[in-house]
Amino acid sequence: MSSDNTLPNDQRARVAIDLGAESCRVSLLRWHDGKPAVTLVHRIANGPVHEGKTLRWPLPAILAGLEDGLRKAASIADEGIASIGVDGWAVDYVRLGENGKPIALPFCYRDERTLATQAAVEHLFEPQHLFERTGAQPIRINTLYQLMADAESGIVPTAPWVNLPEYVLFWLGGARVAEYTNATHSGLVDLKTGNWAEDVFRELGLSIDASPPIVHSGSVVGRLKGPLAELNAFKNTALIAPACHDTASAIAGIGSQMDATAYIVSGTWSLVGTTLPKAINTVAAREARYTNQGAAGGGFLFHSNVNGMWLVKQCMESWAKNGRGWKIEDLVKEASGIETNGTVNVDAEPLMLDSDMPQRINAELTARGFSPIEDVAGNEPKFARVIFESLAERYATALGSLEAMLGRKLERIHILGGGSRNQLLTRLTAEGTGLPVETGHTEGSTIGNFAVQLAGAATSGKTPGREAVRDWACALSDC
Repeated sequence: MSSDNTLPNDQRARVAIDLGAESCRVSLLRWHDGKPAVTLVHRIANGPVHEGKTLRWPLPAILAGLEDGLRKAASIADEGIASIGVDGWAVDYVRLGENGKPIALPFCYRDERTLATQAAVEHLFEPQHLFERTGAQPIRINTLYQLMADAESGIVPTAPWVNLPEYVLFWLGGARVAEYTNATHSGLVDLKTGNWAEDVFRELGLSIDASPPIVHSGSVVGRLKGPLAELNAFKNTALIAPACHDTASAIAGIGSQMDATAYIVSGTWSLVGTTLPKAINTVAAREARYTNQGAAGGGFLFHSNVNGMWLVKQCMESWAKNGRGWKIEDLVKEASGIETNGTVNVDAEPLMLDSDMPQRINAELTARGFSPIEDVAGNEPKFARVIFESLAERYATALGSLEAMLGRKLERIHILGGGSRNQLLTRLTAEGTGLPVETGHTEGSTIGNFAVQLAGAATSGKTPGREAVRDWACALSDC
């Protein structure tokens, strides 16, 4: 990093909130003797909850946990806190009433209500039509299909909505906005203009007036208000939309050059791809299940959305209900020493749904001609081995498709996210792809969140470029 950018002009602390489908985290960035130090100050467990026959997010519990984390951060940072940025998973949103309060708990993208709307949209359009217009892979979890399903769920379709990370900024006192990288996951952003595709809204019968205005990564969207703003540390604290999509933040948090490098963001989902200056919206890209999402600092994240550690988490929850609790570290260790029972298609629709995951995996094994695994105590590592082998197999096919579309070879893989700690999966990935694998920061989204905040502050409201974001990511990661 260049010496004139070693320190920000405002050396107060900064806060990054990272909303995860399994846990939500509040982290604090402070400066000690001119060097940045990032500390996780609060973590709360998260996960969708069943409400009747629907699957939703426990929004009040999430917000209460975030408030606790922000109060902890304020008690630590006696120098004051300059800004708060929020990133999180994409596609899900909060519908608001006239008072600006949520109408109901937001739906989880895994709720099955979008099965019908996906079929309805495909009746109106060929999938390639939407892919060419928006660059987003037409999959049923996209915001587009969820908005279409709201009328059947008893929600007024003209009610204003805002994606979850931006909703947290709104709850803290910011304007209702859609940050660009997150908005591109909706399937409703025009690939050419970077704004809402008004004709797509119109053709689908969706209210464009209900959508929030799109802003660029690093935008200041307001100042902290309410009871938290009364704390000394939160005087005049800016609210910043970083790269609000956690994957865009995670990629922004990589301090090295990404030329000829593939990334795998390994978490609940596995996102396998690379960065590009221009989108690829060909038939081959859609059929290979690749998507184009906005990147912080410009360009696109071109990746395939692959199932991930969700499979392991669901198995662990199933076993725990039967008194067979496991830690992921122990599963990985035990799975390292056994042979695989076969592999499954990790992207099979039944494996995207919650509950009964061991039985679902056995059904997929049987469909491929492999023997099922008896779901009894002691066999849990066998299921884990199947999952890890299957993920590595899928990564290899995804990267093969990627190289074919790029017309060139990739030289290495950068794995980041919580799954980067899984040495077995890392080894299997290297063996399956034949490429060297490097691992990044396990809290990559948080690092990227801070990097965009700092780069945005340095540009005085202008869109921060990729190089400036990378410089700050490098400083924060000590690369």
